[in-house]
Amino acid sequence: MTILDLKRLVKDFGGLRAVDGLNLSVQEGKILGLIGPNGAGKSTVFNCIAGVYPPTEGEIYFDGTKINNVKPWNLCKQGLARTFQIVKPFSSKTVLYNVMVGSYVTTDKRSVAEDRALAVLETLSLLDKKDIKAGNLTIADRKRLEIARALATEPKLLLLDEVMAGLRPTEVDEMVKIIMGLRDSGMTIFIIEHIMRAIMALSDWIVVIHFGRKISEGTPKDVASDEKVIKAYLGEEYGVS
Repeated sequence: MTILDLKRLVKDFGGLRAVDGLNLSVQEGKILGLIGPNGAGKSTVFNCIAGVYPPTEGEIYFDGTKINNVKPWNLCKQGLARTFQIVKPFSSKTVLYNVMVGSYVTTDKRSVAEDRALAVLETLSLLDKKDIKAGNLTIADRKRLEIARALATEPKLLLLDEVMAGLRPTEVDEMVKIIMGLRDSGMTIFIIEHIMRAIMALSDWIVVIHFGRKISEGTPKDVASDEKVIKAYLGEEYGVS
């Protein structure tokens, strides 16, 4: 079943067309990867989906409902959550407090919000850091906290925007395991990522964009062997014979 559907999505900024007639869909219970060079329009796509930018043209459907121009906070209540490339937790507050803020999207009871936040922290292996101030976390733990805050809203669809940027190889491997675990639990995930070994391992399907246009889509193996993708983005070392 399709949970997210973009139809001829266009986003202009003055005379610049950042997204140009993009069609894509995300299937429930799957991981869709979105890749492309810097400036390809990937984060703009996320911002249009999440209600940050209104589309110039085209239609966005989430869970069967058109969501063009729906505000981010209302989309969150409908079950669409996202993370950001630059994590900005409430640095002076505890890890638990940060995640509880997400829980309050769907409950006004402190006990429910705290129980849900604790469960999410356990899933993300952050439970032992629940009383630490978020500003004292390592970058790897801040990335996990960013995901935890999104998960606390109980999303139907999770948008992950470069959650592995800045991580060391071992930390990338740990994050891959976390995301796979979320998918195995039934979570639907749409992810932007530049670390190719991670996106190729995670994704059920990949869409490649360049200058705002789709240039390829398919399984990781199909995309890795597409000459257009190799030339525009991946490089020869990713070619599959």
